[in-house]
Amino acid sequence: MFIFGNLLHAVAEIINMMLTIYLWVIVARALVSWVNPDPYNAVVQFLYKLTEPVLSPIRRLLGSYSIGLDISPLIAILCIYFLQMFLVRTLMDFARQLS
Repeated sequence: MFIFGNLLHAVAEIINMMLTIYLWVIVARALVSWVNPDPYNAVVQFLYKLTEPVLSPIRRLLGSYSIGLDISPLIAILCIYFLQMFLVRTLMDFARQLS
């Protein structure tokens, strides 16, 4: 069973790494949105295409925000932290038990 434990540990590490990278992409998107970027810039389009599938459902759930501040990146970051603390740690603990 140690092989399955090692596989599960590797999967947990990859998930953790991907969540961390996506967290930084969301931070970059939030920072870029502060400076009124050129919508035809390739980097800006890449950031928007990568983050919009996650941020738009959060915006829909929040409804219209009256304070004029988009807090959907903050909520997405909190969700990523939750996934890292719950999902990744659970997978690693389970992998440790199998090893």
